[in-house]
Amino acid sequence: MSADNQTAPREQFTGQVGFILSAIGSAVGLGNIWRFPGVAYENGGGAFLVPYLIALLTAGIPILFLDYAIGHRFRGGAPQAFRRIKGWLESLGWFQVMICIVIAVYYAAVVAWAASFFVYSFGLDWGDDPQAFFFGEHLQLADVGGADPWLTFDFVAAVLIPLVLVWVVVIAVLAAGVVKGVQRANIVFIPLLLVAFGALVVRALTLDGAAEGLNALFTPQWDALGDPDVWIAAYGQIFFSLSVAFGIMITYASYRRRRSNMTGPGLVVAFSNSGFEMLAGLGVFSALGFLALEQGVGVGELGIAGVGLAFVTFPAIVSEMPAGALFGALFFGSLVMAGFTSLVSILQVVSAALQEKFALSRTAAVLWLGGVLGTVSVVGFSTTTGLILLDTVDYWVNNMGIVASAILMCVFVVWVYRRAPELRYHLNAVSTTQLGAWWYACVGAIIPVMLGIMLVQTILIRIDEPYGDYDETYLLYAGWGTVALLVVGAIVFWAFRWRGPDLPRAWPPYPPVEDPAVRKEASR
Repeated sequence: MSADNQTAPREQFTGQVGFILSAIGSAVGLGNIWRFPGVAYENGGGAFLVPYLIALLTAGIPILFLDYAIGHRFRGGAPQAFRRIKGWLESLGWFQVMICIVIAVYYAAVVAWAASFFVYSFGLDWGDDPQAFFFGEHLQLADVGGADPWLTFDFVAAVLIPLVLVWVVVIAVLAAGVVKGVQRANIVFIPLLLVAFGALVVRALTLDGAAEGLNALFTPQWDALGDPDVWIAAYGQIFFSLSVAFGIMITYASYRRRRSNMTGPGLVVAFSNSGFEMLAGLGVFSALGFLALEQGVGVGELGIAGVGLAFVTFPAIVSEMPAGALFGALFFGSLVMAGFTSLVSILQVVSAALQEKFALSRTAAVLWLGGVLGTVSVVGFSTTTGLILLDTVDYWVNNMGIVASAILMCVFVVWVYRRAPELRYHLNAVSTTQLGAWWYACVGAIIPVMLGIMLVQTILIRIDEPYGDYDETYLLYAGWGTVALLVVGAIVFWAFRWRGPDLPRAWPPYPPVEDPAVRKEASR
């Protein structure tokens, strides 16, 4: 019996809506809510929208299509898909899986924080000093450096309990499968997220001082367009927010039927992601304008990005406004839903890779990854040093790991093995929106050049000065060690013998086959 006939039917999204909502659920995450407003504010305000839109069209959408084409044509998770391009490129797929593994163990902790603050918001439990509450009572943050330990095993119940619950729920969703688990969760959560965050934005726009906040965000600083760093920031924001180049969209695309429109839904996902970022900017800066007015300070003097925005600044806003408990519940409920759908997509990459490589059942793969990664997550990120470790690992894996993955993908797939014409042909054969030669220029030149500049700039900065004023020895292990873990893990997984079945041949055949009988046989 041929390997093709031994291949079990691949799980598939039930339709276009399920796929689109799942892809949006992956793309729309915590970073959309707390990263975009701050990046836009710091890089030209309204003028930032110009490089942002250009980056979306020349980098975000093209590399999203590259992910879709690889996953849909070669019908596998990242290791399997790259293996079908060239055997040894399976290691690049495992590099992307390792990125997902590292992100998952700390991303779950942030979702757990948001879940805790969702509960806290009903009683405004953070009191008059949200900063002291978050870093002190909630996280019980320890100092790291000098004689202090880099990693403690002093567990914090307020983090430990919700973190365990997050892992239990996400394992249950993954174990249910692509349709009954992943798709169903996104069909429920994404509309709820839109309704909840939409209500939050409407309320924020009616606050006193909202106009001042929006002016701070959208007043254009046109001279910023001459700053190369602003353009790099725009490409970075688009790249990080779309969940591209680390296996998610490759895996999701592999679960679509062979005759499925790919480029149309891709445009919907990309513009929905950017639309949600704009919506987040409206809500966040309207609320910041209100807080600035209440405290008699400028908007720029408030925390406008990152963890501090979500867990310090927003609780302060909630405490000052009428019906603040409802506003807080909407905000932190939105964080939970956005974070949870992204976490599911990240772990689906790992689950799919384990199933395909080692011929595991879905349940076995999910239990393995849930048991191992859940344990690492709890041990590493529910302690008094969890935030410091999270901050460090997040910086290195996002700014170096994912960027390097995208560069390598473009270089080997487009330059070395010259598969771009085949992938473009594939997307055009199954899709309504056709790709032109411009796509080659984007994935073959613009993306690797821009991301290459970002990567070199990041490495030089980190060599020159420590990140976050942390101990340099700590950064060597927790930061650069993370990059080493990605590489070593990819090599180790690649070294194991492939136990899963080979997949059916790629369809449609390339170069195109004109004989109908041959085409029909190839499509089986």
